Amino acid sequence: MNSIDFSHKAVEMVDVVKKFGDFTANDRINLTVHKGEVHALLGENGAGKTTLMNVLYGLYQPTEGAVRINGKPLSVKDPNVAIKNGIGMVHQHFMLVEPFTVTQNIILGNETTKMLGMIDIKKAESEIAALSERYGLAVDPKAVIQDLSVGAQQRVEILKTLYRGAQILILDEPTAVLTPQEIQELVGIIHNLTREGKSIIIITHKLKEIKQVADFCTIIRRGKHIDTVEVDQVTEEDLASKMVGREVSFKVEKDPQPQGDRILEIRDLVVEDSRGIPAVNGLNLDLYKGEILGIAGVDGNGQTELIEALTGLRPAKSGQALVREKEITNLTPGKIIQQHGISHIPEDRQKRGLIFEFDIAENLILENYATEAFSKGFTLDFKRIYRNADQLIEKFDIRPQNSKLAAKALSGGNQQKMIIAREVANDPDILIAAQPTRGLDVGAIEYVHKALVDQRNQGKAVLLISFELDEVINVSDRIAVIYEGKIVGIIDAHDADEKEIGLMMAGGTA
Repeated sequence: MNSIDFSHKAVEMVDVVKKFGDFTANDRINLTVHKGEVHALLGENGAGKTTLMNVLYGLYQPTEGAVRINGKPLSVKDPNVAIKNGIGMVHQHFMLVEPFTVTQNIILGNETTKMLGMIDIKKAESEIAALSERYGLAVDPKAVIQDLSVGAQQRVEILKTLYRGAQILILDEPTAVLTPQEIQELVGIIHNLTREGKSIIIITHKLKEIKQVADFCTIIRRGKHIDTVEVDQVTEEDLASKMVGREVSFKVEKDPQPQGDRILEIRDLVVEDSRGIPAVNGLNLDLYKGEILGIAGVDGNGQTELIEALTGLRPAKSGQALVREKEITNLTPGKIIQQHGISHIPEDRQKRGLIFEFDIAENLILENYATEAFSKGFTLDFKRIYRNADQLIEKFDIRPQNSKLAAKALSGGNQQKMIIAREVANDPDILIAAQPTRGLDVGAIEYVHKALVDQRNQGKAVLLISFELDEVINVSDRIAVIYEGKIVGIIDAHDADEKEIGLMMAGGTA
C-alpha cells in the first residue's frame, strides 16, 4: 500500500440510491477510493456493482446521493463529463472497431489534427507508443484490432482511457477471458498505474485476483453495502461468505466415476471461420459417458467453431462427428437436440442463448415449446409454462424471481443462470457447456459446478469449454488442450499442472 495517498480521496460516493421503477438496484451505498489505491467491488450477480459504476461513469443518473471527485462535488450527467474529470471505464465487452488500427481506435472522437483539419496520425502514434512503454502495455500503435489477442485488445482499451487523461480507471471483469499469463501481465500493468498515482476500481468475481491485486474491497449484497475490508486482513473464504451470506465451498466435490462407453467421436474435423480459414483443423477427440472432459485453450484457437459445428450452428468443411456411432455432422440444431440428446450452454448468452424481448418463462422453453409438456394441440399451455418457470427460478436462484420479466431486464449473471436451468432441465445425454460460469458469482459458480458433476454422476457426458484454467482443472476428469484448431495433448485432471497446461495453450510442449 506504499503508493496510496490516504489524504487524497479520488472518489467518494455518498448514500447513492439508484431505482428502476419500484426496484432498488443501489440502496444508500457508500464508496471511498484514495489516490493510488486498487479497490475491488465484489458482489453476487444482480447485487448492483455495475449499476454503481455506471452511475460513477455517467451512464446512469443517481436517484439520490452524491458523487465527489478529488474532494469536489460533481454531477456526472454523461460519460463525457466523467472523461473530462479523469474517469475512464473499460467495459467487460470491449468497445473497439475491429478493422481499425490501435491508433484509430484510441483517437476516435478525440482526434489530433494538423493544418487544414487533417488528422495527425503520426503524432498520435508517437504519443500512444510513449504511453504504452511508460505503463508496460506492450501494444503496437499500427496493429489492426482484429489481429490482436484478447489480452492485447484489453490493453488497447486501457490505453484509450489513459490517452484521454484518466486518473481513475474502472475495470469491469478485466480477467474474464484472459490466459493465466495475460492475467499476470495485467497485474503488472495495474501496479504500474498505481505507482503513477492512478486509482483503480475493479469489478470482479475472482477472489484470488482480489487477494493478488486489490488494497481494499467493498462488498455489496442485494443492493446494500455489507462491508469494506482491507484485503490483506481477510481470506478468500471471508470474502465469499460476506458476498453470499453463507459459507461457500471452493473445492468441487466429486467421487471417482468409472468411465463409460464412448458417446461422442470426432474425427479429422475441419471447420472454417467466417473468413474461410480453417479454425478447427483436423481435430480428433473422444468423449465418454460419466466424465467431464474440459477443453483448455486461449480464446481464438477454434473453440467457438468446434462448438458451433457440434451444435449445428456452423457447417463442417470435412471430417465427422458421431454420437453413438451415428453421424451428426451438418445436421440442424433441432435434430441434434431432439434426436441425439445434446444440450448446449452457449458461450455468448446474448447472441445464442436468449431472446431478449421474451420473458423468462418463454426463454426457458425455447427448445421444447412444441412438446406435449408445454402445448395443447396448436396452442401453448401457459399455465404449465409459468409453473415450469417458477420451479426453475427457485431451483437455480434466478433473480428477480418474476417469470414474466423480460430477459433483457436481468443482469448478465442471471441471464446465464436462466440458460443453464433450461439446458440442464432438458435432461441431455451430452451437455456442451461453453463458458458456463462467465460472469457468475462464487455462490452461483458453486451451484453450476455441482450441476455439471451431477450430470456426470448420472452417467451423462459433459464437454466443458472454459477460459478459466482453474475451473477446467477443478471440474474436469480429463483435460484436452487445444491450439490452432487441434488437440495438442490430453491430461488426467489429477495430474494437471497449471504452468504446464498454460505452456501448451501457448503452443509449447509439455
